Amino acid sequence: MSSTNPYQYDPGQRGFGDNAMAAFAEESARATFIRKTYLHLAAAVLGFIGFETLLLTAVPAATMEAIVGRMVGGYGWLLVLGAFMVVSWVARWWAESGASRGMQYLGLALYVVGQAVVFLPMLYIAMRFDPKTPVIAGMLTSVVFFGLTAFVFVTRVDLSWMGKVLFLAGLVAMGAIVCSIVFGFSLGIFFSAIMVAVASGYILYDTSNVLHHYRTDQYVAASLALFASVAILFWYILRLVMSFSSND
Repeated sequence: MSSTNPYQYDPGQRGFGDNAMAAFAEESARATFIRKTYLHLAAAVLGFIGFETLLLTAVPAATMEAIVGRMVGGYGWLLVLGAFMVVSWVARWWAESGASRGMQYLGLALYVVGQAVVFLPMLYIAMRFDPKTPVIAGMLTSVVFFGLTAFVFVTRVDLSWMGKVLFLAGLVAMGAIVCSIVFGFSLGIFFSAIMVAVASGYILYDTSNVLHHYRTDQYVAASLALFASVAILFWYILRLVMSFSSND
């Protein structure tokens, strides 16, 4: 998470051709950039679903139990989150760099695999609880995502000012998560609801950046940012669905 908008518009650097800012590019170039961004986002989501399905179905139950137990037992989850933060940083650096397109795709793929590993314990528990739970959470995530996306595309609002606010919210949330692991307490439904709001803010922010602050050649980086926000939203909606279902 960045405290500032890494794609903030510089009036002296509108760029041209493939390097033009999306907000100032020709209509056809801007439309192509947006289409590529959301096609790559769809591919990332499908890749996540496919890899997660492979892990949940191909790994024997006893082995999966042992893997999940080690990931969430003791300080295992803290180590998993730490490793994911490193992977996330590397993946974003590759995807956002001016390196070869292949390196950018490698960054996106690495991030998708990292998210699949992080989601493994909760999805395994959710599937054992009720196989319909992830489907319901996925449907709710889709509704929220498309609603927020439509709002930004219709209003064309520039929400780059949200960057610092969301960065601070992310720091507070990470601190709460680490404390819950170290001191062994549950964050509960209220925290999940707050994080749904934070994730929704990130989707608004990232979508606004797609319209205003990315260059037209940065569709891989844009799709990674959107996928990261969708993953956070899905994570906490899934937690809420599991919590409400367990109270029935």
